Amino acid sequence: MTDNLLTLAGAVAIVLAGLAALAAVAVIAVRAMRRREDPAADRQMAELARLQAETSVRIEGMRDMLAGRQAELHRAVNERLDSVTHHLSQSMTTTRQHTVDSLQRLNERLAVIDNAQKNITDLSSQVSSLNAVLANKQARGAFGQARMEAIVQDGLPKGAFAFQHTLKNGKRPDCAVFLPDGRPLVIDAKFPLEAVTAFRDAATDDERSRAAQRLRQDIARHVADIAEKYLVPGETQDTALMFVPSESVYAELHDGFDDIVQKAYRARVVLVSPALLMLAIQVIQQIQKDARMREAADRIRGEVAAMLDDLGRLRERVVRLERHFGQANEDIRQILISSEKIDKRATRIEELEFDGEDAPSDPVVIPSPIPRKLQAGE
Repeated sequence: MTDNLLTLAGAVAIVLAGLAALAAVAVIAVRAMRRREDPAADRQMAELARLQAETSVRIEGMRDMLAGRQAELHRAVNERLDSVTHHLSQSMTTTRQHTVDSLQRLNERLAVIDNAQKNITDLSSQVSSLNAVLANKQARGAFGQARMEAIVQDGLPKGAFAFQHTLKNGKRPDCAVFLPDGRPLVIDAKFPLEAVTAFRDAATDDERSRAAQRLRQDIARHVADIAEKYLVPGETQDTALMFVPSESVYAELHDGFDDIVQKAYRARVVLVSPALLMLAIQVIQQIQKDARMREAADRIRGEVAAMLDDLGRLRERVVRLERHFGQANEDIRQILISSEKIDKRATRIEELEFDGEDAPSDPVVIPSPIPRKLQAGE
C-alpha cells in the first residue's frame, strides 16, 4: 500500500508540472504576440496549439492512469482494512475468551481463599477460646480432667475405673483404675501449668531463672501432695500417675527439668503425657484381661472336659451311623440282584423261553388239587 501511495504522489506531481509548463508556454506566447506582430506569430500560435493538444492528450492519459491507480489504491486499502478488521476481531475474541477464563479461574481461587479465610477465622476463634480456657485455672483444670477422662473411658470397660473415687482417708482422686489385686491405681489431672506459662513467657535471663525455680517448687509441691493424699499403703497401688495434658509441656519438662522428674519418680509419682497415659491404659486393659482368664481357668478346664466327652459321644454315633450305612448299602445291593433276577424271569416268560442258562434243572411241578367227596349234609 505504501508503494501505491508513492506512485500516486508521483503521478500528481507530473500532472502539476505539465500544467505549469503549459501555463508558462501560454504566457510566453502571449507576450511574444504582443511584442511582434509578424507572420511568424501564426506559426508560433499553430505550434502552441499543437503543444496544447498534445499536453491535453497527455493530461487525459495521466488522468485515466490516476483514476486507475486511485481505484487500485482504494481496493488495496479496503482489502487491507478487511484483513486488519478480521485479525482484530479474532484477536479480540481470543482475548475476551482468555479474559473470561482467567476471571473464572480467579473467581474459583477467590472462593477457595474465602473458604480458607473462613477456616482460619474459625480456627483463630477456637485458639482464642482455648487460650481463654488455659488462662483460667479452674477452666484449665477442667480441660485436663476432660482429656484424662476421655482417654480412660475409651480404653477401659465400665466398672474398671471410677472418677472422683473416695478413699478410706476421705480423699477423692480424679480417677481410680481398679487392678486385679483390688487396689486402685490413682491418676491426678491437676498439673500446675501457671509456672510453665511463666517460664515460657520470660523475656530476660533473670525472669527465666525465677520462673524455672517457681516451676520446680510447684511441681515438687504437687508431687508431695499426690504422694501424701493418694498413696495409701494397703489400699492403693504403690505408684500414682500425674497427668500432663500437653505433649510439648511433657517434653519440655524432660528436656530442661530432668531433676524434678527424677525426684517425682523417687516419690513414686510418674508424670505421663496423653500418649503415655493411653499406653498405660492399654497395659492395664491387658492385665485385667489376663486376670479374668486366670479366674476363669477352672471353668475353662471343665468346659474343655465336657467338650471332650461330647466329642467322644459324637465319634461313637458316627461309627454307628457308618455301620448302618454299610448294612443299608448291602441290603440295597441284594435288592438290586433280586430285581435283576425278576427282570430276567419276566423276560423269559414273555418270550416263552424256559430253557435258558438260568432255567432250573428240575422244574418245580405244582400238583393239581385232589378232588374231595362231598359229605352228607354239605
